[in-house]
Amino acid sequence: MIKRQMIVVKTYCFKLYKAKRNRKLHKVINIAGIIYNHCIALHKRYYRLFKKSLNIYKLQKHLTKLKKIGKFSYFKEVGSQAIQDITQRIDRAYKLFFRNLKHKIRTAPPSFKKIRKYKSFTLKQAGWKLLKGNIIEINKQKYKYFKSRDIEGIVKTITIKRDTLGDIYLYFVCETNENKVLARTGKSVGYDFGLKQFLTASDNEDIKAPLFFKQNANDIKKANRILSRKKKTSNHRRLAKIALARLHKKIANQRKDFQFKLANAICKKYALICIEDLNIKGMQKRWGRKISDYGFSEFIKILEYKAREIGSIVQKIDRYYPSSQICHVCGTKNPETKNLAVREWICAKCKTSHDRDRNAAINIWKVGASTFFGEI
Repeated sequence: MIKRQMIVVKTYCFKLYKAKRNRKLHKVINIAGIIYNHCIALHKRYYRLFKKSLNIYKLQKHLTKLKKIGKFSYFKEVGSQAIQDITQRIDRAYKLFFRNLKHKIRTAPPSFKKIRKYKSFTLKQAGWKLLKGNIIEINKQKYKYFKSRDIEGIVKTITIKRDTLGDIYLYFVCETNENKVLARTGKSVGYDFGLKQFLTASDNEDIKAPLFFKQNANDIKKANRILSRKKKTSNHRRLAKIALARLHKKIANQRKDFQFKLANAICKKYALICIEDLNIKGMQKRWGRKISDYGFSEFIKILEYKAREIGSIVQKIDRYYPSSQICHVCGTKNPETKNLAVREWICAKCKTSHDRDRNAAINIWKVGASTFFGEI
Protein backbone atom coordinates (compact mmCIF):
# COMPACT_ATOMS: atom_id res chain seq x y z
CA MET A 1 0.00 0.00 0.00
CA ILE A 2 1.20 3.55 -0.82
CA LYS A 3 -0.07 6.72 0.90
CA ARG A 4 -0.25 9.92 -1.15
CA GLN A 5 -1.78 13.32 -0.43
CA MET A 6 -3.81 14.57 -3.37
CA ILE A 7 -6.55 17.06 -4.26
CA VAL A 8 -9.74 15.09 -4.81
CA VAL A 9 -12.87 16.47 -6.51
CA LYS A 10 -16.07 14.81 -5.27
CA THR A 11 -19.69 15.29 -6.26
CA TYR A 12 -22.44 14.81 -3.67
CA CYS A 13 -26.02 14.30 -4.84
CA PHE A 14 -29.06 14.95 -2.62
CA LYS A 15 -32.75 14.89 -3.46
CA LEU A 16 -35.04 17.74 -2.38
CA TYR A 17 -38.16 17.06 -0.34
CA LYS A 18 -41.33 17.44 -2.43
CA ALA A 19 -43.00 20.75 -1.59
CA LYS A 20 -45.05 23.51 -3.25
CA ARG A 21 -42.12 25.92 -2.88
CA ASN A 22 -40.18 23.73 -5.38
CA ARG A 23 -42.28 25.39 -8.08
CA LYS A 24 -40.02 28.42 -7.71
CA LEU A 25 -36.97 26.32 -8.66
CA HIS A 26 -38.86 24.86 -11.64
CA LYS A 27 -39.62 28.43 -12.72
CA VAL A 28 -35.94 29.44 -12.40
CA ILE A 29 -34.87 26.39 -14.48
CA ASN A 30 -37.43 27.39 -17.15
CA ILE A 31 -36.04 30.95 -17.20
CA ALA A 32 -32.50 29.53 -17.49
CA GLY A 33 -33.76 27.60 -20.54
CA ILE A 34 -35.14 30.83 -22.07
CA ILE A 35 -31.77 32.57 -21.50
CA TYR A 36 -29.96 29.60 -23.05
CA ASN A 37 -32.14 29.74 -26.19
CA HIS A 38 -31.73 33.54 -26.38
CA CYS A 39 -27.93 33.12 -26.33
CA ILE A 40 -28.09 30.40 -28.99
CA ALA A 41 -30.21 32.69 -31.21
CA LEU A 42 -27.62 35.50 -30.86
CA HIS A 43 -24.77 33.11 -31.65
CA LYS A 44 -26.55 31.76 -34.74
CA ARG A 45 -27.28 35.27 -36.03
CA TYR A 46 -23.67 36.36 -35.41
CA TYR A 47 -22.31 33.25 -37.16
CA ARG A 48 -24.67 33.79 -40.11
CA LEU A 49 -23.41 37.38 -40.51
CA PHE A 50 -19.68 37.05 -39.71
CA LYS A 51 -18.92 33.27 -39.90
CA LYS A 52 -17.30 33.28 -36.46
CA SER A 53 -18.24 32.84 -32.81
CA LEU A 54 -19.71 35.64 -30.71
CA ASN A 55 -17.30 36.88 -28.02
CA ILE A 56 -18.36 35.64 -24.57
CA TYR A 57 -17.70 39.01 -22.87
CA LYS A 58 -19.86 40.86 -25.41
CA LEU A 59 -22.63 38.32 -24.81
CA GLN A 60 -22.41 38.69 -21.00
CA LYS A 61 -22.43 42.50 -21.32
CA HIS A 62 -25.53 42.29 -23.57
CA LEU A 63 -27.37 40.09 -21.01
CA THR A 64 -26.49 42.50 -18.17
CA LYS A 65 -28.07 45.37 -20.15
CA LEU A 66 -31.04 43.20 -21.06
CA LYS A 67 -31.88 42.55 -17.37
CA LYS A 68 -32.40 46.30 -16.86
CA ILE A 69 -35.13 46.40 -19.52
CA GLY A 70 -38.63 45.81 -18.10
CA LYS A 71 -39.51 43.14 -20.66
CA PHE A 72 -36.51 40.98 -19.59
CA SER A 73 -36.32 41.92 -15.90
CA TYR A 74 -37.36 38.36 -14.93
CA PHE A 75 -33.86 37.21 -16.03
CA LYS A 76 -32.70 38.51 -12.62
CA GLU A 77 -34.39 35.53 -10.92
CA VAL A 78 -31.71 33.21 -12.30
CA GLY A 79 -28.75 35.13 -10.84
CA SER A 80 -25.65 36.56 -12.52
CA GLN A 81 -23.41 33.55 -11.73
CA ALA A 82 -25.89 31.09 -13.25
CA ILE A 83 -26.15 33.28 -16.39
CA GLN A 84 -22.33 33.38 -16.61
CA ASP A 85 -22.24 29.58 -16.40
CA ILE A 86 -24.79 29.31 -19.27
CA THR A 87 -22.72 31.63 -21.50
CA GLN A 88 -19.49 29.74 -20.63
CA ARG A 89 -21.05 26.38 -21.55
CA ILE A 90 -22.30 27.74 -24.88
CA ASP A 91 -18.90 29.34 -25.55
CA ARG A 92 -17.11 26.01 -24.93
CA ALA A 93 -19.58 24.21 -27.21
CA TYR A 94 -19.02 26.72 -30.05
CA LYS A 95 -15.22 26.54 -29.65
CA LEU A 96 -15.47 22.75 -30.01
CA PHE A 97 -17.73 23.19 -33.06
CA PHE A 98 -15.23 25.52 -34.81
CA ARG A 99 -12.29 23.25 -33.89
CA ASN A 100 -14.12 20.30 -35.48
CA LEU A 101 -14.87 22.40 -38.58
CA LYS A 102 -11.18 23.27 -38.86
CA HIS A 103 -10.21 19.59 -38.79
CA LYS A 104 -13.05 18.72 -41.22
CA ILE A 105 -14.93 16.65 -38.66
CA ARG A 106 -18.64 16.50 -39.43
CA THR A 107 -20.45 18.19 -36.55
CA ALA A 108 -23.42 20.41 -35.70
CA PRO A 109 -23.41 23.66 -33.71
CA PRO A 110 -25.24 23.92 -30.35
CA SER A 111 -29.00 23.96 -30.91
CA PHE A 112 -32.16 25.21 -29.19
CA LYS A 113 -33.71 23.23 -26.33
CA LYS A 114 -37.34 22.83 -25.33
CA ILE A 115 -37.96 24.78 -22.12
CA ARG A 116 -39.76 21.90 -20.40
CA LYS A 117 -36.77 19.66 -21.19
CA TYR A 118 -34.17 22.12 -19.94
CA LYS A 119 -32.74 20.55 -16.79
CA SER A 120 -30.50 22.71 -14.62
CA PHE A 121 -28.68 25.85 -13.57
CA THR A 122 -25.39 26.19 -11.66
CA LEU A 123 -24.42 28.57 -8.85
CA LYS A 124 -20.87 29.18 -7.61
CA GLN A 125 -20.30 31.20 -4.42
CA ALA A 126 -23.38 33.45 -4.33
CA GLY A 127 -27.13 32.79 -4.38
CA TRP A 128 -27.12 29.86 -1.93
CA LYS A 129 -26.28 29.05 1.69
CA LEU A 130 -26.12 25.80 3.69
CA LEU A 131 -28.01 26.10 6.98
CA LYS A 132 -28.23 23.77 9.99
CA GLY A 133 -29.19 20.15 9.46
CA ASN A 134 -30.66 19.38 6.04
CA ILE A 135 -31.77 22.89 5.03
CA ILE A 136 -30.39 24.94 2.15
CA GLU A 137 -31.26 28.51 1.17
CA ILE A 138 -31.43 29.22 -2.58
CA ASN A 139 -32.37 32.71 -3.79
CA LYS A 140 -33.64 33.64 -0.27
CA GLN A 141 -35.96 30.61 -0.14
CA LYS A 142 -35.37 27.66 2.23
CA TYR A 143 -35.58 24.05 1.04
CA LYS A 144 -35.21 20.67 2.77
CA TYR A 145 -33.17 17.87 1.24
CA PHE A 146 -32.50 14.20 2.10
CA LYS A 147 -29.08 14.43 3.75
CA SER A 148 -27.69 10.90 3.47
CA ARG A 149 -24.13 11.92 4.45
CA ASP A 150 -21.99 14.90 5.43
CA ILE A 151 -20.40 17.12 2.77
CA GLU A 152 -16.59 17.07 3.00
CA GLY A 153 -14.25 19.72 1.59
CA ILE A 154 -14.82 23.14 0.03
CA VAL A 155 -17.96 23.47 -2.10
CA LYS A 156 -16.97 24.92 -5.47
CA THR A 157 -20.31 24.81 -7.31
CA ILE A 158 -23.87 23.71 -6.69
CA THR A 159 -26.10 22.55 -9.55
CA ILE A 160 -29.88 22.45 -9.15
CA LYS A 161 -31.17 19.82 -11.54
CA ARG A 162 -34.60 18.33 -12.31
CA ASP A 163 -35.24 14.96 -13.89
CA THR A 164 -38.00 13.76 -16.22
CA LEU A 165 -40.20 12.91 -13.21
CA GLY A 166 -40.12 16.48 -11.91
CA ASP A 167 -37.92 15.62 -8.90
CA ILE A 168 -35.20 18.14 -8.04
CA TYR A 169 -31.65 17.19 -7.02
CA LEU A 170 -28.73 19.18 -5.59
CA TYR A 171 -25.23 18.40 -6.89
CA PHE A 172 -22.39 19.75 -4.72
CA VAL A 173 -18.96 19.71 -6.40
CA CYS A 174 -16.36 19.76 -3.61
CA GLU A 175 -12.58 19.95 -3.47
CA THR A 176 -10.67 18.32 -0.62
CA ASN A 177 -7.13 17.26 0.32
CA GLU A 178 -7.02 13.57 1.10
CA ASN A 179 -4.37 11.07 2.09
CA LYS A 180 -5.31 8.42 -0.47
CA VAL A 181 -4.22 4.83 0.15
CA LEU A 182 -3.37 3.52 -3.30
CA ALA A 183 -3.91 -0.16 -4.06
CA ARG A 184 -0.67 -2.06 -4.65
CA THR A 185 -1.75 -5.67 -4.18
CA GLY A 186 0.43 -6.97 -6.99
CA LYS A 187 -2.51 -9.04 -8.26
CA SER A 188 -3.76 -8.95 -11.85
CA VAL A 189 -6.85 -10.39 -13.54
CA GLY A 190 -8.42 -10.78 -16.97
CA TYR A 191 -12.18 -10.41 -17.51
CA ASP A 192 -14.30 -11.60 -20.42
CA PHE A 193 -17.70 -9.93 -20.78
CA GLY A 194 -20.39 -12.46 -21.57
CA LEU A 195 -24.11 -13.10 -21.93
CA LYS A 196 -24.39 -15.92 -19.39
CA GLN A 197 -22.01 -14.40 -16.83
CA PHE A 198 -21.56 -10.65 -16.45
CA LEU A 199 -17.80 -11.18 -16.01
CA THR A 200 -15.85 -14.43 -16.43
CA ALA A 201 -12.53 -14.11 -14.56
CA SER A 202 -9.16 -15.63 -15.37
CA ASP A 203 -8.82 -16.66 -11.67
CA ASN A 204 -12.29 -18.36 -11.56
CA GLU A 205 -13.93 -15.60 -9.47
CA ASP A 206 -16.84 -14.94 -11.83
CA ILE A 207 -19.54 -12.28 -11.45
CA LYS A 208 -23.14 -13.26 -12.23
CA ALA A 209 -25.36 -10.94 -14.25
CA PRO A 210 -28.21 -9.48 -12.15
CA LEU A 211 -30.42 -8.53 -15.18
CA PHE A 212 -32.45 -5.83 -13.43
CA PHE A 213 -34.66 -5.14 -16.46
CA LYS A 214 -35.62 -8.82 -16.70
CA GLN A 215 -36.42 -8.91 -12.95
CA ASN A 216 -38.83 -5.97 -13.36
CA ALA A 217 -40.20 -7.01 -16.80
CA ASN A 218 -43.68 -7.91 -15.49
CA ASP A 219 -44.04 -4.54 -13.69
CA ILE A 220 -42.96 -2.70 -16.85
CA LYS A 221 -45.47 -4.64 -18.99
CA LYS A 222 -48.23 -3.81 -16.51
CA ALA A 223 -47.28 -0.10 -16.45
CA ASN A 224 -47.17 0.02 -20.27
CA ARG A 225 -50.59 -1.66 -20.46
CA ILE A 226 -52.07 0.88 -18.03
CA LEU A 227 -50.54 3.76 -20.02
CA SER A 228 -51.93 2.47 -23.35
CA ARG A 229 -55.49 2.46 -21.92
CA LYS A 230 -55.42 6.12 -20.83
CA LYS A 231 -56.90 8.83 -23.01
CA LYS A 232 -54.31 11.02 -24.72
CA THR A 233 -53.76 14.51 -23.23
CA SER A 234 -55.60 13.44 -20.05
CA ASN A 235 -54.19 13.89 -16.54
CA HIS A 236 -54.49 10.13 -15.91
CA ARG A 237 -52.21 9.47 -18.89
CA ARG A 238 -49.67 11.97 -17.56
CA LEU A 239 -49.65 10.19 -14.17
CA ALA A 240 -49.35 6.76 -15.84
CA LYS A 241 -46.40 8.05 -17.88
CA ILE A 242 -44.70 9.28 -14.69
CA ALA A 243 -45.29 5.89 -13.02
CA LEU A 244 -43.61 4.12 -15.97
CA ALA A 245 -40.69 6.58 -15.98
CA ARG A 246 -40.24 6.07 -12.21
CA LEU A 247 -40.01 2.31 -12.76
CA HIS A 248 -37.32 2.75 -15.43
CA LYS A 249 -35.44 5.08 -13.09
CA LYS A 250 -35.56 2.47 -10.32
CA ILE A 251 -33.98 -0.10 -12.68
CA ALA A 252 -31.27 2.38 -13.73
CA ASN A 253 -30.48 3.14 -10.06
CA GLN A 254 -30.26 -0.59 -9.20
CA ARG A 255 -27.87 -1.17 -12.12
CA LYS A 256 -25.72 1.85 -11.21
CA ASP A 257 -25.49 0.80 -7.55
CA PHE A 258 -24.43 -2.74 -8.54
CA GLN A 259 -21.79 -1.44 -10.99
CA PHE A 260 -20.24 1.05 -8.55
CA LYS A 261 -19.98 -1.55 -5.75
CA LEU A 262 -18.52 -4.15 -8.12
CA ALA A 263 -15.99 -1.72 -9.66
CA ASN A 264 -14.90 -0.61 -6.18
CA ALA A 265 -14.39 -4.22 -5.02
CA ILE A 266 -12.42 -5.18 -8.19
CA CYS A 267 -10.12 -2.12 -8.05
CA LYS A 268 -9.33 -2.71 -4.37
CA LYS A 269 -8.46 -6.35 -5.02
CA TYR A 270 -6.40 -6.06 -8.23
CA ALA A 271 -3.58 -3.70 -9.26
CA LEU A 272 -4.00 -4.55 -12.98
CA ILE A 273 -7.38 -5.28 -14.60
CA CYS A 274 -7.32 -6.51 -18.22
CA ILE A 275 -10.47 -6.22 -20.35
CA GLU A 276 -11.49 -6.19 -24.01
CA ASP A 277 -12.13 -2.97 -25.92
CA LEU A 278 -15.76 -3.88 -26.65
CA ASN A 279 -17.74 -2.92 -29.74
CA ILE A 280 -20.93 -2.09 -27.81
CA LYS A 281 -22.94 -0.84 -30.82
CA GLY A 282 -22.23 -4.06 -32.74
CA MET A 283 -23.23 -6.14 -29.70
CA GLN A 284 -26.49 -4.19 -29.31
CA LYS A 285 -27.39 -4.79 -32.95
CA ARG A 286 -26.84 -8.52 -32.46
CA TRP A 287 -28.32 -9.12 -28.99
CA GLY A 288 -30.46 -6.02 -28.43
CA ARG A 289 -32.06 -5.30 -25.06
CA LYS A 290 -29.93 -7.81 -23.12
CA ILE A 291 -26.74 -5.81 -23.79
CA SER A 292 -28.49 -2.61 -22.67
CA ASP A 293 -29.65 -4.40 -19.52
CA TYR A 294 -26.06 -5.45 -18.71
CA GLY A 295 -24.83 -1.86 -19.19
CA PHE A 296 -21.29 -2.86 -20.27
CA SER A 297 -20.25 0.60 -21.53
CA GLU A 298 -21.41 2.33 -18.31
CA PHE A 299 -19.59 -0.29 -16.21
CA ILE A 300 -16.30 0.24 -18.11
CA LYS A 301 -16.52 4.01 -17.49
CA ILE A 302 -17.18 3.42 -13.78
CA LEU A 303 -14.35 0.85 -13.58
CA GLU A 304 -11.87 3.31 -15.16
CA TYR A 305 -13.03 6.08 -12.79
CA LYS A 306 -12.65 3.89 -9.67
CA ALA A 307 -9.26 2.62 -10.90
CA ARG A 308 -7.96 6.22 -11.16
CA GLU A 309 -9.30 6.96 -7.68
CA ILE A 310 -7.88 3.85 -5.99
CA GLY A 311 -4.65 3.60 -7.99
CA SER A 312 -5.29 0.47 -10.08
CA ILE A 313 -4.75 0.22 -13.84
CA VAL A 314 -7.31 -0.83 -16.48
CA GLN A 315 -5.55 -2.33 -19.51
CA LYS A 316 -7.66 -2.72 -22.66
CA ILE A 317 -6.70 -5.20 -25.37
CA ASP A 318 -7.55 -4.95 -29.08
CA ARG A 319 -11.20 -5.78 -29.80
CA TYR A 320 -10.14 -7.88 -32.81
CA TYR A 321 -7.86 -10.16 -30.78
CA PRO A 322 -9.35 -13.72 -31.08
CA SER A 323 -9.27 -14.44 -27.33
CA SER A 324 -11.86 -17.25 -27.45
CA GLN A 325 -10.24 -19.02 -30.44
CA ILE A 326 -6.69 -19.45 -29.07
CA CYS A 327 -5.73 -22.20 -26.62
CA HIS A 328 -4.24 -20.47 -23.56
CA VAL A 329 -1.92 -23.47 -22.92
CA CYS A 330 -0.18 -24.02 -26.28
CA GLY A 331 -1.39 -21.06 -28.39
CA THR A 332 -3.09 -23.15 -31.11
CA LYS A 333 -5.93 -21.36 -32.91
CA ASN A 334 -9.26 -23.16 -33.36
CA PRO A 335 -11.36 -21.39 -36.09
CA GLU A 336 -14.40 -23.55 -35.24
CA THR A 337 -14.98 -21.43 -32.11
CA LYS A 338 -16.03 -18.50 -34.33
CA ASN A 339 -19.43 -20.14 -34.00
CA LEU A 340 -20.82 -18.71 -30.74
CA ALA A 341 -22.84 -21.89 -30.16
CA VAL A 342 -19.56 -23.71 -29.36
CA ARG A 343 -19.28 -23.20 -25.57
CA GLU A 344 -16.70 -25.92 -24.86
CA TRP A 345 -13.92 -27.37 -27.02
CA ILE A 346 -10.78 -29.54 -26.85
CA CYS A 347 -7.47 -28.30 -28.27
CA ALA A 348 -6.34 -30.53 -31.19
CA LYS A 349 -2.66 -30.12 -30.24
CA CYS A 350 -2.38 -30.31 -26.41
CA LYS A 351 -5.80 -31.98 -25.77
CA THR A 352 -6.72 -29.40 -23.10
CA SER A 353 -10.46 -29.05 -22.48
CA HIS A 354 -11.63 -25.42 -22.59
CA ASP A 355 -14.65 -23.47 -21.44
CA ARG A 356 -15.06 -20.76 -24.08
CA ASP A 357 -15.40 -17.77 -21.71
CA ARG A 358 -12.77 -18.93 -19.19
CA ASN A 359 -10.23 -19.51 -21.98
CA ALA A 360 -10.98 -16.02 -23.36
CA ALA A 361 -10.52 -14.45 -19.90
CA ILE A 362 -7.11 -16.15 -19.42
CA ASN A 363 -5.97 -15.01 -22.90
CA ILE A 364 -7.12 -11.44 -22.16
CA TRP A 365 -5.16 -11.53 -18.88
CA LYS A 366 -2.02 -12.88 -20.62
CA VAL A 367 -2.09 -10.31 -23.45
CA GLY A 368 -2.97 -7.41 -21.12
CA ALA A 369 -0.29 -8.32 -18.56
CA SER A 370 2.41 -8.90 -21.22
CA THR A 371 1.55 -5.54 -22.83
CA PHE A 372 1.87 -3.73 -19.51
CA PHE A 373 4.65 -5.62 -17.70
CA GLY A 374 6.46 -7.25 -20.65
CA GLU A 375 6.34 -10.95 -21.48
CA ILE A 376 5.17 -13.17 -18.59
